Amino acid sequence: MTTNQAAWLDGKDQKLRISEAEMPKPGSDEIVIKNSAIAVNPVDWKIQDSGAFIKTWPMILGCDVAGEVTDVGDGVTRFKKGDRVTGHTISLLTQDPQDGAFQLYSRLKAGKTAHLPASIPFTAGAVIPLALDTAAVGLYSPSSGAKGLGLPPPSLNPKPSGQTLICWGGSSSVGALVIQLAVASGAKVIATSSPHNFDFCRSAGASEVIDYKSPSVIPDLIAAVQKTGGEFAGVYDTISLPQDSYAHTLPLLEKLGGGILAFVLAPPENPPSGVKPAHVFGVNEMTHPIWEDYVTPALEGGKLRCLPPPQVVGKGLGAVQAGLEANKKGVSAKKVVIELE
Repeated sequence: MTTNQAAWLDGKDQKLRISEAEMPKPGSDEIVIKNSAIAVNPVDWKIQDSGAFIKTWPMILGCDVAGEVTDVGDGVTRFKKGDRVTGHTISLLTQDPQDGAFQLYSRLKAGKTAHLPASIPFTAGAVIPLALDTAAVGLYSPSSGAKGLGLPPPSLNPKPSGQTLICWGGSSSVGALVIQLAVASGAKVIATSSPHNFDFCRSAGASEVIDYKSPSVIPDLIAAVQKTGGEFAGVYDTISLPQDSYAHTLPLLEKLGGGILAFVLAPPENPPSGVKPAHVFGVNEMTHPIWEDYVTPALEGGKLRCLPPPQVVGKGLGAVQAGLEANKKGVSAKKVVIELE
């Protein structure tokens, strides 16, 4: 009989423990996959350090998986056993360990899963899921009520939307997807990064890239917006920290006359008048059509790329803790990935 193992988190500030785990069972509109590669995100080590979000211990963390389908639940028609897929696991939402990534087998919502072309390695496919959902929620939630930037949905053949946005942190995992999806929606993107990542941001589709450490970063961004023209959609702040980004993105938006600030962590304190903060939570059914209709053909046609590229730090569940520590130390234009087979 096939058995499952997982890297369990037993409590706040604990190292991961490798042990047996229940074999996931798919419910309606769910699938189970055998993971070939899993990726690490900052949220994983932050939860390990703080215990935030976890209501039931022990828990299996992780949001990004790629592998082969081993079982399908009722109502699933897009997938069959043996399909190569990439998907977003959501144990942080369900509080069910079966839905975590850091194990040999994971359960996924079919609506948060896409076929992975044979030409793309599992290690590359694993970099996409959480970043794609997080980028999409911020970009496509309606601007009315300050829910998001309100862009049109991505297309394989986008028409210019006349919109321009700023992506603060363009070389981050979420930033790479913000740029790619926004361009697929017909928008133009002005990104920030360190100079050594300018080419990376341009390769993702950014029209212009500005050095975020430059003392003139705010006037430089304003000049870039004016040069690019079109309707200013707002700022997607993929960093969302007081000194690292809000110290710049808030006065930037104020000088541009206000607008939407999509953010992914804690909200900014005392935003200027006219700045409309829009909190992004990367688990939302609104992204299901993107997974179902866009991701696979976009990957096949090179319209969507697996960025940032994987930085494989080890093999097997025993390497997950090292992956968390590597991510915590900081990575630049890379995504920490662990191979499982």
